[in-house]
Amino acid sequence: MPRTCAFTGKTVSYGNRRVYRGQAITKGGFGLKPTGITRRKFKPNLQSVNALVDGRAMRVNASAKAIRTGLVIKPLKRKYGYTRQQKAKAAAGA
Repeated sequence: MPRTCAFTGKTVSYGNRRVYRGQAITKGGFGLKPTGITRRKFKPNLQSVNALVDGRAMRVNASAKAIRTGLVIKPLKRKYGYTRQQKAKAAAGA
């Protein structure tokens, strides 16, 4: 689904944009009156990143908050890192 974080599930949310007119009562006016109320969208800050999902490297959309908090685990950039991990696992298992 587009515009959805793969880790936190953040999606587009909706709200109102309010425009006020008038002078505040404390400044001698009759108060602020809303003159325009229109719908608006709050879009999540999504980044396209390479991440490990179920042990495989995939390109997914992740929110900036998910990246900052450490929910996104990025794959190693070099293959020899994986072989080193595999050797360590084999040595630990034997």
